[in-house]
Amino acid sequence: MNQKKFPVITLMLVAFAATSSALGQNSSSAKKDAAKGSTADDASKLNPNDFIELLRNDIRSQKKQIIAENMDLSDAEAEKFWPVYDQYAAALSRIYDTKIALLNDYAENYSSMTGEQAENYIRKRAEVEQSIMQLRLKYVPAFRKVLSGRETALFYQLDWRLGLAIDVELVQVPLINP
Repeated sequence: MNQKKFPVITLMLVAFAATSSALGQNSSSAKKDAAKGSTADDASKLNPNDFIELLRNDIRSQKKQIIAENMDLSDAEAEKFWPVYDQYAAALSRIYDTKIALLNDYAENYSSMTGEQAENYIRKRAEVEQSIMQLRLKYVPAFRKVLSGRETALFYQLDWRLGLAIDVELVQVPLINP
């Protein structure tokens, strides 16, 4: 397995997380700037959600590239694997969208949360984590139909490592004060 690919995705995820939290914290100032009709380049005209979507698409593309480079699938295996992977990645992406929305909401409100709101955050966060694991387990048979047992294990190892890299960057939100 080529270990050199993981630092690349980690750096990208750092940029994604930093941009995502900065956009979440500065969304009102970004909206004001957009309302002023700034004449900056096209990238600055994107609203925060558009920018985040571009970053998500780039991360998905990089993740797929890393998996492709490390799986070393034959043409026949790849033809069967990628449709299953694309379904899995789409479902996982929806869960991560929920996770990011939850983290953004937390980041915007953590200093004023009531005890009940904080407990609700923890419960929703646990549900998201449970959804990720349930999805992974759901897809084991589907991947196993198109890959050997060892190849399936390698895919999940790669997926877990990339997921951990994403999680490390997403947890950069501040801790709640008791």
